[in-house]
Amino acid sequence: MDFETRSIRSNAGGARSTARQNLRGGTSKKAGSSNRRRSTHKAPSHNSNKRPGRKKRSIGRRILLTLVALFFLGVVAVAGTLAYMYAKTEIPKPESIALAQKTTVYYSDGKTPIGSYAEQNREIVDCSTLPKYVGNAIVSSENRSFYEDSGIDLRGIARAFLNNVTQGTRQGGSTITQQYAERYYLGETTSYSGKLREAILALKIAQTEDKGTVLCNYMNTIYLGRGAYGIEAASKAYFNKDAKNLTLSEAAMLAGIIPSPTNWDPATNAKEAKLRFTRVLKIMREDNRITAKQLKDASMPKTVTPTTQNAYAGPQGYLLRMVKDELIASKAFTESNLDTGGYKIITTIDKAKQDLMFQTASPSTKSGTLPSGLEVGGISVNPKTGAIISLYAGDDYLKRELNNASQSTFQVGSTMKVFTLLGAIQDDVSLNTYFNGNSPRTFASVGKSVANDGGVSYGYINLYTALANSVNTVFMDLNDHVTPAKTASIAKDAGIQGTIDSKSAFNTLGVVSLSVLDLARGYSTLANDGAKPSLHIVASVENQAGKAQYKTSTGTTRVFDANDVALLQKAMTGVIQSGTGSAARSIGKTIAGKSGTANDNTAADFVGFTPSTLTAFGLWYPSVSGGAEEVPTFLGYAHGSGYPAYMFSQYMAQALAGVSDESFPAATDTGKVGGPDGTWGTGSYSSTQTTSPTQSASPSASASTSASPSASPTTTQPTTTTPSTSASTSTTTESDQAAANRGTDTRQEGSQADEQASTSGK
Repeated sequence: MDFETRSIRSNAGGARSTARQNLRGGTSKKAGSSNRRRSTHKAPSHNSNKRPGRKKRSIGRRILLTLVALFFLGVVAVAGTLAYMYAKTEIPKPESIALAQKTTVYYSDGKTPIGSYAEQNREIVDCSTLPKYVGNAIVSSENRSFYEDSGIDLRGIARAFLNNVTQGTRQGGSTITQQYAERYYLGETTSYSGKLREAILALKIAQTEDKGTVLCNYMNTIYLGRGAYGIEAASKAYFNKDAKNLTLSEAAMLAGIIPSPTNWDPATNAKEAKLRFTRVLKIMREDNRITAKQLKDASMPKTVTPTTQNAYAGPQGYLLRMVKDELIASKAFTESNLDTGGYKIITTIDKAKQDLMFQTASPSTKSGTLPSGLEVGGISVNPKTGAIISLYAGDDYLKRELNNASQSTFQVGSTMKVFTLLGAIQDDVSLNTYFNGNSPRTFASVGKSVANDGGVSYGYINLYTALANSVNTVFMDLNDHVTPAKTASIAKDAGIQGTIDSKSAFNTLGVVSLSVLDLARGYSTLANDGAKPSLHIVASVENQAGKAQYKTSTGTTRVFDANDVALLQKAMTGVIQSGTGSAARSIGKTIAGKSGTANDNTAADFVGFTPSTLTAFGLWYPSVSGGAEEVPTFLGYAHGSGYPAYMFSQYMAQALAGVSDESFPAATDTGKVGGPDGTWGTGSYSSTQTTSPTQSASPSASASTSASPSASPTTTQPTTTTPSTSASTSTTTESDQAAANRGTDTRQEGSQADEQASTSGK
């Protein structure tokens, strides 16, 4: 190869090498070129040696240092505050502890007291006089590690604090020291500040007082039930002896019931009291605080019969007991809380109306005009909110604890008929449907003959007239269609809590026994247009610091259609205008109601209401053995029938004085005459029909309010024209007989139970 050729190859290789180099370095060259172009337009930098991210890190460091400084300042501030609180906290002496304040119950004005709980039965004792096993029993029951621990259970404090503020429960500390501190701030430890003060007090007690002093103070302040504060008072309340004379068994029993003394009192719950007693002795033996022989020889001690505190004396005792029962049932309080908490409880009871109720219902105010032994119960409520306005439960709780308003039961009679009638309305039956109201009549569903009160035959009448005059035979017929199960279900839905037979058609005649309060529950829903309220006697509770601890809900629950109930209310006004409740016409207000008389005339009752006030009265005549006896006739009232309506008129006339008349909602009867299938009753008359009570009719101001029965109320009756669906000679004869019987006093009405139904046509 000549020189020229080698030269060309050499040049070609160099060119390729140069091209490859240019290709590899092209990106960096372009970037460098671009950077050079950008740099030609930048202003000269005076800090060209510093990195841009250094400034950001400097700001972040300053923020962090500031936060750290604030944190330490906060810690110092908190520590200073706690130190100040610790220094200022004084350890209370047993005789000055805050739980000595009574819980007081007030009328609805929040100013007038009804009474107080737990008379302060307190005695401070020198603990050196007590047998050693008394304190050891309490330590074994409440704080097994008391002599070894620091007195503070931080985990227990946190747990109790969390539960108190999140769940509204009442939990104190787990150690004896903490329990003593919690007792001083009782009623305030559900708050953050209260729990903090309690913890600081417990800490100071643990740091400054020896175990013996702490235990002694605890024993002198602990509540042990029966109104007894401290071991000395408790020893006398349970064993009628000084604490220095307590046996090991007696000390173990008292120690065992400390967590819940009212519920575990041997007189209340002997089984639980013994379990707690056994537990304490077992722990004492395990911790070598008693010998094996002492454990073997110990037996459950007998306690003296508890005495009822004088705080419950008189009629107000029933109110105090009902308030306590309601709050305990709410789970917001225990009986011990209420006895020792120094709360202010405001009730729904109106003082003036409560006095009026007592004067109206108490046999003791009637100067011996009522039969000796006659029992009466009464209650008045606001059906819109469920608030109990007043009640009569008895004259003296200490003499007779059974509450005539909420606990005593009696056969309520025909007041149950309204629930059957509501069932018919729900089944699309027009209240203008006619039924055979003659007496007696036999019903296959019960296999018995049923009669109206006094054997009166009413002929063929519509459901308005049947309710106004409480016609038994019509409602037995009606209940066969509605069914006893539905009658019972409606009564339960309305709010009645007592047992109702759901299989027998006789349940519409009220053979069930209920209390006045239970009747008021069911009827309040009817008075409140089908929205069920929750009847209650407590409005609110405040702690010692005046902070709200509890407030009763006044909400209602819709259980029935409003128009259905309005139609029932319309029918019930007929009871007042032209039926068995005519005594209440004298009140001069629009009122709906229903009367009842028990089987064998052993009881009578009446329930009536305006849209905002419902009142019920019942009377019965118990035998010496506790059974039911026939009520004697008094003041012209045969077996007391009609007297509850008289009491109602006397009470409501004054309770509603100055209150504007209230009308019930307008009602539309959308039902069909003869019911949806045409088989209910006997259809309708082809000409004359019984006029239903006018809802807005003005009550007669001239109706008698004397204690004796007035002449029988005027009732609109159908003519003897035979029903269009059932024309027969026998029916005409029965109607003629009904016309002859219309001069009979029909104000008294009754129900017939299974045992008497077959012979009730006398």
